[in-house]
Amino acid sequence: MTRLSVNINKVATLRNARGGHIPDVIQVAKDCEKFGAQGITVHPRPDERHIRHDDVVALRKVVSTEFNIEGNPERRFIDLVLAVLPEQVTLVPDGHDALTSNAGWDTLTHRDFLREVIKTFQQKGIRVSVFVDAAADMVRGAAEAGADRVELYTEPYAAQYGKQRETAIAPFVETAREAEKCGLGLNAGHDLNLENLHYFYRMVPNLLEVSIGHALISDALYLGLEETIRRYRGELRVKS
Repeated sequence: MTRLSVNINKVATLRNARGGHIPDVIQVAKDCEKFGAQGITVHPRPDERHIRHDDVVALRKVVSTEFNIEGNPERRFIDLVLAVLPEQVTLVPDGHDALTSNAGWDTLTHRDFLREVIKTFQQKGIRVSVFVDAAADMVRGAAEAGADRVELYTEPYAAQYGKQRETAIAPFVETAREAEKCGLGLNAGHDLNLENLHYFYRMVPNLLEVSIGHALISDALYLGLEETIRRYRGELRVKS
């Protein structure tokens, strides 16, 4: 079964827009798990414009499923992850001014750097996933750097899904097969939603986990958080 990890960054964005503690990020994480989420994802950025570093520390104390911390492995991020010890860290090469993650690693160019960072986390028992585009050579580079998993950047699939879904999914299927050949676990995330998720799940082999935030939190405004998580979990159950 493909696991659903809920990214709660957008909840923190709403809180920060007004200040204070409403909505309560910690309570939302606990509720997501109660309603069926199989993991919680956060992506603390250097400017702390949504999830803050103190949120990450507080969440570690309450998350009982799988805690996944995403981010660019700069020194402060590395120190935070080593202090918190999540089950998984996902390395993402986003710049300080990036609105959202918009590309995967060039794992060939940055292989030596990634190898050192990956080793640092694995020595503390943390599973390491590397955020990559749907390209076989990037998967091979991640494997050579010692990663445990790759997370496929799915925005190109989502953008093309409504026009030609067979064409949109093809590179992801190929890349998933390469990940299997390399002995890597497979995650995916970015712009997956209730419209395009099931087809991705049905077509892409060996998909272990999807991380979904923006669309899921947006759907929850209309459907409620419990019903939204129920529907997303439903999209990941039957390959029909």
